[in-house]
Amino acid sequence: MTNSKYPRAEKLKKNTEISLLFEKGKWRTSGNLRIIILKDKPNLPVEAARFGVSVSKRYFKRAVHRNRIKRLLRECYRLNKDLFKQAFGEKTMAMLFWVSSEMPPKFQDVEAQFIKLCEAQKK
Repeated sequence: MTNSKYPRAEKLKKNTEISLLFEKGKWRTSGNLRIIILKDKPNLPVEAARFGVSVSKRYFKRAVHRNRIKRLLRECYRLNKDLFKQAFGEKTMAMLFWVSSEMPPKFQDVEAQFIKLCEAQKK
């Protein structure tokens, strides 16, 4: 049985960590998903895996739509956490973005793009 929880310890919340992620992180894109990743390195120690999501107000003016997409993205991570850790590593800080103005029709579409993003990173 895999651990499919998303505990508070895994959530990316500190402003210092987020700013470090934007300064030193690498960007990857697949479809409507974009991710910024910072892996554990000797000069940039990352204590544990942290994950966050963000949806731009520029694309979605209404908070209900932004919150819906954020819930979908967090659920994708929660269900596919093992695949994510295989692709990006155990000690990785990451933030996932939805970069399209169109609302995803189904959860399966978002999940397929997330899996595709992880598979592309493994290669």
